[in-house]
Formats: sequence, structure tokens, C-alpha cells
Amino acid sequence: MFFRYQGEAYDRRFLPRLTTKEIAAMNKEDVLLVLPIGAVEQHGPHMPVFTDTLIGEAMLAAAFEHLPEDAPIWLLPSVSYGKSTEHAAHPGTITLSAKTLMAVLEDISSSLARSGFHKLLLFNTHGGNADLLGMMAREIRIATGLEVYRLDPGAVGYSDSFTDEEEKACGIHAGDVETSLVMAMCPGWVNAELAPREMPRFPDSRSFSFRSRSFAWVMDDISGSGVAGDATKATADRGEAMLTIAGPLLAEALMHVATFDMDSLKNG
Repeated sequence: MFFRYQGEAYDRRFLPRLTTKEIAAMNKEDVLLVLPIGAVEQHGPHMPVFTDTLIGEAMLAAAFEHLPEDAPIWLLPSVSYGKSTEHAAHPGTITLSAKTLMAVLEDISSSLARSGFHKLLLFNTHGGNADLLGMMAREIRIATGLEVYRLDPGAVGYSDSFTDEEEKACGIHAGDVETSLVMAMCPGWVNAELAPREMPRFPDSRSFSFRSRSFAWVMDDISGSGVAGDATKATADRGEAMLTIAGPLLAEALMHVATFDMDSLKNG
């Protein structure tokens, strides 16, 4: 079970636990700051609207347990609200506009640059943020000089061995993976008896998909339940197993970013 503000991430590596004098005295040259960005949005009839933010915080808490003692990696408070306009018609969704989220990220990154930091990682757990964050990473780089990186936890493949091809293709929201994770993190937050199975019906494998050959959609275009995936398969044990796999994989990814030298990209 996940407990906020406990464990390695919060006891030793949560930047806001430090005083302004301690932050001023830090050797910031190689420090990587991790900014979790989630969402507050509908996740079907069985899941909390805080799902995306919760998963991001718990994933990072697991990852930080596997970092080396001297890893120069610090955690920032989550940006809990994201760009969730595709879910705006559903009660409980609290969305920022693209313009507002862009301004929030600009202000946070400018503040970090003024404090003398050099590296920022945008850790995203909501698909609706992805395009905007890809664009903003470069804008922040240009405006502040910060090195800006992006990481979505799915990129490390922690759930690959637990899902079939249909779930991999269509299980993008409140399906098997997310439901299993929240069952493991906060079991009392999931109404398992209400978990649905609903898959978007793409005509054939050569037509549309969510990850390539994509199209603009809002949730009501693709789902009547607010779910895209099979939440009926979810179990807390599988969620715990996924989280156990994700921790060291994400820690390794964070270390790769922290030790990466952008100047090494140039040939001359």
C-alpha cells in the first residue's frame, strides 16, 4: 500500500523538505529534479478521479527506493491537475486548459532556473498531457536554459508481461493496468464490483490506433462507460507485481537521465 510523504522519496529526497538556506547551499550542477504531472479526471464507475496523480506518486516512491545512496535526484511536489479536456463532460473531472498548464510549467521551470538548478524531468502519468509536454519541454529549454527531459512510466515496459495484445492496443484508460495498480496502492479506493470491460472497436489492424495512425477524440467518442480497457481482469496482486517491477526499472531510467551529458551529443 502506498503512503504519501513516507519512504525514501519523501524522507530524504523531497526538495520542499529543505529550507531555503539548504537549497541555496546545494551543489546543483548535477542535480536532477523530477516533476510528476498527473490529472484529476473520471476513470469509469469503479476508480477514483485521482488515479493518474496517485499512480505517478506511487511509481516514483517505488523508484526512489532503488536509487543509489548518492544519486543526485530530488522529487518536486506533483502538479496534480492536467489537461483533461477529453474527459470534461464527466463529473469530477478538473481540467486545466492547455494555456493554463503551459503557464504553470513555465512558472515552475523559471523558478527552478532562478534557484540555480540545471536539469528537470517531466514525469507524466496522463496520456492527455503527452503532446503538450513534448512541446513544452523544448519551450522550457529555450526560455530557461534548463536541460529538460520527459519520461512516461509505461516506457519502461513494467506491464508488458501482464497484458494481452488487445489490452496493449486499446487499454489506455481505467482498464486492467491502472485498476490493478490502484488496487495495490489504495485498495479501498476501487469499487471492483463495478469494473467494466469496454474496448474501442477499430475496424481492422490497419486502420486507426491510439499510438500511431491516431485521430482526435474525446472519451465519449470511444466509450460509453468512461473506460477503454478490461478492468474486470484487474487484481491487487498483479498491481503489486507491476509496481515491484516498475521500481528498479524507473530508478535505472532516472539514473540514466541524471548522468547524461547533453554536450556528448555533439560530434565537434
